[in-house]
Amino acid sequence: MATEKVVFKRNLSLFAGITIVAGSMIGSGIFIVSADIARTVGSPAYLLLTWLITGFITIIAALSYGELSAMMPKAGGQYVYLKEAYNPMVGFLYGWTLFLVIQTGTIAAVAVAFAKFTGVLVPVLSEKNILLEIYSFKISAAQLLAIASIVVLTFINYRGIKNGKILQTTFTITKLIALLGLIVLGLVVAFNSKFWSLNFADMWSATTTIVDKGTNAVNIHQLGGLSLFAAMGVAMVGTIFSSDAWNNVTFIAGEIKNPQRNIPLSLFWGVLIVTIIYILSNIVYLGLLPVKGAPDAADVVGRGIQFAASERVGVAAAFQIFGSSSAIIMAVLIMVSTFGCNNGLILAGARVYYAMGNDGLFFKQVAKMNKFAVPGIALIIQCVWASILCLSGKYGDLLDYVVFAVLLFYILTIIGLFILRKKRPDVERPYKAFGYPVLPALYILIALAICIDLIIYKSDYTWPGMIIVLIGIPVYFIMKNFSKRNNI
Repeated sequence: MATEKVVFKRNLSLFAGITIVAGSMIGSGIFIVSADIARTVGSPAYLLLTWLITGFITIIAALSYGELSAMMPKAGGQYVYLKEAYNPMVGFLYGWTLFLVIQTGTIAAVAVAFAKFTGVLVPVLSEKNILLEIYSFKISAAQLLAIASIVVLTFINYRGIKNGKILQTTFTITKLIALLGLIVLGLVVAFNSKFWSLNFADMWSATTTIVDKGTNAVNIHQLGGLSLFAAMGVAMVGTIFSSDAWNNVTFIAGEIKNPQRNIPLSLFWGVLIVTIIYILSNIVYLGLLPVKGAPDAADVVGRGIQFAASERVGVAAAFQIFGSSSAIIMAVLIMVSTFGCNNGLILAGARVYYAMGNDGLFFKQVAKMNKFAVPGIALIIQCVWASILCLSGKYGDLLDYVVFAVLLFYILTIIGLFILRKKRPDVERPYKAFGYPVLPALYILIALAICIDLIIYKSDYTWPGMIIVLIGIPVYFIMKNFSKRNNI
């Protein structure tokens, strides 16, 4: 008797798609990265503008991806779009980079953030508790907790899409309600605050603040013209990272009900909801704290947004609302946020490796479905590599690697939209990109400008990311020849 082939089950509704988009986007970034942005641009107007520009281009990208997802509602999402618009090698380079840096790097960074804030509640699990030290290599309790969280989420998703869906929906709803509650409370407390007038009295005066690590001396440089443009590009590393992973819903297109309709709607509503929350959160920060501060100040007001302790702007703002209880309240919220975020990332990422395996461009085993109708081996391989990355570097390092690679492939994918309009004009398009060709072209120009800015001003991190992509070229031919020899 022939064994029935296990295939993906279309169990995910529009609501589930929205929770995957929103839940995967909201991790720890919104609570942390505004400190670095404030040091980089030094003004409330440019702090908000950085988030607004990121939100704007992310919505444009989501609307553009909506057309591609409606055309090709297959597991693998962006990998499939690149393969069809260009050739299998370009698709492979995306999948290769996704596996090595983008998806697994983000999973690792979010897991480390989860562990750091867990350490606030349980000090024995903090990053200060070093369990092993060999020369400069250290393993902390937080790193092991980060790995444990990845393993647990992988196990949950290994046992079926239903488990991942329930977890994603629960955690996304919880953190959205909690965030909206904090925003409302923050606006109420900030209503009579002196910081509105303090921050916006000179709202367009842009400065970069650099701290000498040896002496703790603060050097402030005025920004204008090209230097301001460059600073904005560097500042957007944080906002782009915080707004990333919206495309993960395209990876699971094979499990979405009525994907031609529900994926474009999931992309639009998920990104819009998160963008509004991010902007409102930063308005609350500006109502509760001064932008500028000193690194050695004794309290949250003195340190300001720029020098919030351990970059934790969310905790500093919450202190103005809840007082001494703020650290615990925010730690719990960020734990919920990051855990739910990583569930969406882990659930979605494995589907890309599955699609690559089916095309003979990854190990054949990753294309196998387990008895729970999910790509189990792909989930395990992703878990192992993300866990290794947890031990490899700091949150900021992973963030910088991810952003450049992400932008590079977003640009190629949206250029692919133009290519497919010419290459396949007769293919059914249940949804067409809003504002085409102006808005997609605008996204390409803005994203290219940011990439050039990062190459110039963040070269220590962007060049390694580029090298990873280029190494994928010989790997592609090795995998292709291996597949031919083994008739994959």
